[in-house]
Amino acid sequence: MDLVARWTTLAGEGTRRLGEELVERYAEPHRRYHTLRHLEAVLDLVDEFAEEADDPDVVRLAAWFHDAVYDPQRDDNEERSAVLAERMLTDTSLGLERAREVAALVRMTKTHDPDDRNGRVLCDADLAILGADPETYAAYTRAVREEYAFVPDEYFAAGRAAVLEQLLALPSLFHTPAGRARFEEKARANLRAELRETTRGG
Repeated sequence: MDLVARWTTLAGEGTRRLGEELVERYAEPHRRYHTLRHLEAVLDLVDEFAEEADDPDVVRLAAWFHDAVYDPQRDDNEERSAVLAERMLTDTSLGLERAREVAALVRMTKTHDPDDRNGRVLCDADLAILGADPETYAAYTRAVREEYAFVPDEYFAAGRAAVLEQLLALPSLFHTPAGRARFEEKARANLRAELRETTRGG
């Protein structure tokens, strides 16, 4: 099933144009990691972890919007994506309340510190790349560096090291039982290995 068909199955045929616009956004040329492939991976994991959510469909909608606005030179992408979700969904049959639920979940991906079951599923799906095999993880880190090509190496390394240290300091990177069992150990190994490389200059 292609992504637009996946969207209409979720949100209704009457919202097809919204799905097409979202696909166009994830296909923007400046994206290297936050792409259609990432969107599809998140959606697949939300499907896998659906039993962990109270409302899997609202999590699926939030997955569609979580990186809908992505500009690596800004730090308010999650907020802008949430606002976009509210604007796009309010005028559909899904209504204002549903739009607000989706927007709240999108905002949780700023800190990945969810406060409900739906948020735990979305955040775990979004961060699952951290627990990938080493080769896939290396491709992810290269893609992220390409998205931040405008940042000089020295500053990027310092910023990236700070992010890695912050992640490793968390008591748990994943919040669902399935996420912790599947990704936690591998993710910490990947993060530690990347931190070692980053702090010794690659």
